[in-house]
Amino acid sequence: MTSEKPPLPADGQRDEAEPGLGLEPEVTMETARDGWDSKVEYFLAQVGFSVGLGNVWRFPYLCHQNGGGAFILLYVLLMVLVGVPLFFLELAAGQSIRQGSIGVWRHISPKLVGIGYSSCVVCFFVALYYNVIIGWSIFYLGSSFKYPLLWETCPTEGNGTVKECAASSPTAYFWYRKALDITDSIDETGEFNPIITGCLLAAWVIVCLAMYKGIKSTGKVMYFSSVFPYVVLLCFLIRGVTLDGASEGIKFMFYPRLEIWADVQVWRQAATQVFFALGLGFGSVIAYSSYNPRNNNCHRDAFTVSGVNLMTSILATLVVFAVLGFRAKTIATECVKRNMKAAFEAMSSTPLPDLLINASDVENMTLNEYEHWYRTRGQQLNISGYNITACSLEEELKQGVEGTGLAFIAFTEAMTLFPGSPFWSALFFLMLLNLGLSTMFGTMAGILTPLTDTFKTLCNHKFLFTACSCAVGFLIGLMFTQRCGNYFVAMFDDYSATLPLIIVVIFQTFSVAWVYGADRFLEDLKLMLDRPVPVVYKYMWKYVCPVAMLGLLGASLLKMVLERPTYIAWNREKASKEDLPYPGWALAVLSTLIVVAFLPVPIGFIHSLLLERLGQSPADAEAGYMPCATTDTDQTPLDTLPPSAGDPSSFSPLLEENQDTHLQNGHIEHFQSSAV
Repeated sequence: MTSEKPPLPADGQRDEAEPGLGLEPEVTMETARDGWDSKVEYFLAQVGFSVGLGNVWRFPYLCHQNGGGAFILLYVLLMVLVGVPLFFLELAAGQSIRQGSIGVWRHISPKLVGIGYSSCVVCFFVALYYNVIIGWSIFYLGSSFKYPLLWETCPTEGNGTVKECAASSPTAYFWYRKALDITDSIDETGEFNPIITGCLLAAWVIVCLAMYKGIKSTGKVMYFSSVFPYVVLLCFLIRGVTLDGASEGIKFMFYPRLEIWADVQVWRQAATQVFFALGLGFGSVIAYSSYNPRNNNCHRDAFTVSGVNLMTSILATLVVFAVLGFRAKTIATECVKRNMKAAFEAMSSTPLPDLLINASDVENMTLNEYEHWYRTRGQQLNISGYNITACSLEEELKQGVEGTGLAFIAFTEAMTLFPGSPFWSALFFLMLLNLGLSTMFGTMAGILTPLTDTFKTLCNHKFLFTACSCAVGFLIGLMFTQRCGNYFVAMFDDYSATLPLIIVVIFQTFSVAWVYGADRFLEDLKLMLDRPVPVVYKYMWKYVCPVAMLGLLGASLLKMVLERPTYIAWNREKASKEDLPYPGWALAVLSTLIVVAFLPVPIGFIHSLLLERLGQSPADAEAGYMPCATTDTDQTPLDTLPPSAGDPSSFSPLLEENQDTHLQNGHIEHFQSSAV
């Protein structure tokens, strides 16, 4: 077997002119790749990206709907078997190759470069609507500095209460009518909402200012944006557990219902939540880890960040259901008082059968006593002009716990019952703002880092590129500030990322485990970390993770095919939510989102094949690509391997990007050569 030529420098040019060509030697200027100022900044950035709004509102909702404690056990199982191995794979790939997602997969094989571009497209789609949610948080934060809160009571109209508000609730009316001024369906566009448009502009300005210097500026912001939400969650937990009804909410949350494990869709939802909780496939994990020194212990980071993410989800679930338990008990107690008052007044005016309960002693009546009385006696009563209702604590807990309904309706309603409600409201929405921003920074890094690594012009004008990206994001994001904008947010959230990211992660895993070779990759990591990596990862990457991701892809496709996609609309006349099917044009839009996000993968593959057929393969030279065996046996010639594992200046083929490496401050630094 013959030795292969050493790779060219990253920019595809040699440091010295080849002899005999009559060219003058070139002078090179070495510019070090940016790096984190400290391990703390990097850790906070990874935690801030992975811990987002989904931990606060989606995870509690999924636990509530899918068996409580049983769902948490299932989530932990999938986190260990699938989430952590894939998260470790992305951390290790980014740290070893020190490029964004485009450069990493091009380095392994030029045919796979489309994976990186696909990640960038998905990040862009997510950034478009995610910043709108941040804009909503800014609007509510600004509205919190008023007493009483604007959503505490229904507004009046003439001599009475506004009909839409009276038929729903003050918080639902404020959300749908004052904040969004929403239309009845996605077919009714409506004009732009000027206040939300201004909040969206403010959100993009914040993102631009925080990222204009890359990780040098983002890392400093993370000290506040990643830590502050934990302070707020702890404050809410301490306040929440002291509330009447908190124990009922937490008990309802964690009561295990193991029969849900037999439902395939529950497994699909748990796997999807693991997938998005860790930010797999976005390229952001790769981007952040690419700024690490190569001897950083990314294996430990994978477990640490995943563990923090899990504990944050459980902490947020405790907070949410403690507060919602208080809200539910308050509403149910008021319901009991109304019913008992009506029954007591009816007894004094018309003859009724014995109630078998003391209707005058409502204050000492428990909800269990009332529920027992309602089942045996109350529902049989026929009181003219009044309907005796069940007043179920469990039914109240089920109301408004999904997505934005949890944050902007149910939780805001609960906070109006707190003493000093404006303070708690401002604290809550400031927490949402920081959770959203820390995730948004990672999402933008998944766009900016790989593109600036790939295109030198963008690298030389980072600030201008960042500003233009934010401006384009704001202009396209105006579609979400229309009166029907909330329906487009739901569409993008449900369809623009899920399927494309699953496909991207499947290709990523296949690329490392089968194209490059799992054994070779483990050997590379052993050299990089100066310690062996458990061989169990070989089987996780080759078999367990691909099978799990293919199963998730199949379940997601099956659900889309068997069930026509629907969205939740607000009916103004009925003052209630309703499920509506997407119209034909909307189905075409969401299908286009999925196709556009995935399209770079086949395009990149076909482009590379065409270059090979034409005898041109510049990507190979640029990436220093060396063909890898698809078997586990390392087929690399001995003279291309490092002389010893203890030599810090030597790397495996995967790590060997170019010829310019040296030690700086005890870490191996990578330099990009640019001819002057």
